[in-house]
Amino acid sequence: MSPRRARRMDPMMGKGRRTEPPRPVEDALRGSERLESWPDGDWKVRQVSGAGSDKLYRCPGCDHEIRPGLPHVVSWPAWSGGEGERRHWHTACWRKRVDRGPGRSRY
Repeated sequence: MSPRRARRMDPMMGKGRRTEPPRPVEDALRGSERLESWPDGDWKVRQVSGAGSDKLYRCPGCDHEIRPGLPHVVSWPAWSGGEGERRHWHTACWRKRVDRGPGRSRY
């Protein structure tokens, strides 16, 4: 028996397939933001690929540099006006921030 041939399906058609139009490329590069609830409050979080970044950031979790091109997380408080408190974190530092000792501030 010969193997079945894979057919490319139109993503907009078909049974139970995607019905919404694909996201623009700019949105995919920028990342999608999500709301995360932690013991220290609610945060809006965006995963950044780092591909479009040419700036150097300092991670508030470890106080080390986040070099251009390195994937990382951008977070800010979910309250109104929290966008001004946006911070760039190493992904691992963001996940471990609630385990930090009392000598470190929230940002």
